[in-house]
Amino acid sequence: MSPFDAAIAWAWAGPPSGSGAEAKARLLLLDTLGCAVAGLAHPRPRALAAALASWMPGPVQLAGAALSRAGAAAVLAASACWDEANEGLARAHGRPGLPVAPLALAALADGATLGEAVAAYALGYEVAGRAGELWRIRPGMHVDGSWHALGAATAAARLAGGDAATCARAVRLASCQVPFALYAPIAAGMDGRNSYPAHAALLGALAGAAAVARMDAPAGWFDEARRIALGLEGGAAEPPDTWLLEEAYLKPYAGVRHAHYAAAAAQALRVRTGPRRVARVRLSTYGEALRYAGNRAPRAAITAQFSLSWAVAATLTQGDLGPAAYTDAALGDPALRALEASVELVEDGSHPGRFATLTVTLDDGTVEEETVTSAVGDPDRPMTAEQAEAKFRRFAAGLGEARAAAIAELLLRAEPTTRGALDLT
Repeated sequence: MSPFDAAIAWAWAGPPSGSGAEAKARLLLLDTLGCAVAGLAHPRPRALAAALASWMPGPVQLAGAALSRAGAAAVLAASACWDEANEGLARAHGRPGLPVAPLALAALADGATLGEAVAAYALGYEVAGRAGELWRIRPGMHVDGSWHALGAATAAARLAGGDAATCARAVRLASCQVPFALYAPIAAGMDGRNSYPAHAALLGALAGAAAVARMDAPAGWFDEARRIALGLEGGAAEPPDTWLLEEAYLKPYAGVRHAHYAAAAAQALRVRTGPRRVARVRLSTYGEALRYAGNRAPRAAITAQFSLSWAVAATLTQGDLGPAAYTDAALGDPALRALEASVELVEDGSHPGRFATLTVTLDDGTVEEETVTSAVGDPDRPMTAEQAEAKFRRFAAGLGEARAAAIAELLLRAEPTTRGALDLT
């Protein structure tokens, strides 16, 4: 039995009601929606909604467009990663729920019950998380928009009324056409990367529909795709006796996870230094962070989100690393740009894990230093439900306080039988 068939059989009924896994699934759905709402404040995701409406019209009202479930899911997927603040799973080296949650949310907005949406999301997450364990990108590739499609296909098939065998067919179909994506748009300062999770959501919807129509593909070809595309042989995924989504981390900051340690250090230093002017900054951190997020002088939000120096400068300036760090106003701020240019990046292999040591020299010659070896979202410091809800309210502030509170109440505390109550307009 493939790891995906085993995961489908084990997780088919969804997390038990009232369990920690069910609570985490609800939190992850809320967090993804909050990130998507913040992303939809930018013009490009709204333009994507308008453009897709001509191809995928339907009953789901989103960003001023009337979209099908698949179209709405694609827009939500692209929007959810716009500020680089959505969930991740360390063992998968990526974000299993990125194209899966939008499918569940779109279904909930179009008449599905909350229980159906949670069960489909959790099932898709378990499949995608195990696919992520097995898929390791090569240099020049990007993690989004590849193995995630297997989880999206599983969720889509379940939401369309398919049984476990239908979901297994959907995974086989997605496995035979699993794509891979390039890092190139980020390096070029272009936002086409945000279309990758939308592609995974649409591929999942297609594979799920094909499986419902009883189309099929041979088993075992995810391994062959790994061999052909990546040169990988063997490997094993987590056995299906635990909920991977319980290991998922929620991000307190917007921006690549590697920058969170530097942002936490900068936030602590800003409290200590107050309004005093920073003259020089030195960031010492681990090598993977520098290789993945070493972009300097970013001119576009997508590049700034993968920039350690920008994360430090924005946090020292704004006191936080949220969506406001990537607005046109922030990117055009000469003072913020000058501070980013002053940041010296140094690789330090003296620590065994992820860390950041930030040293700032103030105008008066005072030197302040802060070392962070763990950040909220790490396994030993999971984001609490209260922190996650507070993040949602902050990211979804554009909806208004009352509406954001109502959505949080629905996704976190409503009965599973609640049907079609998510208003995405």
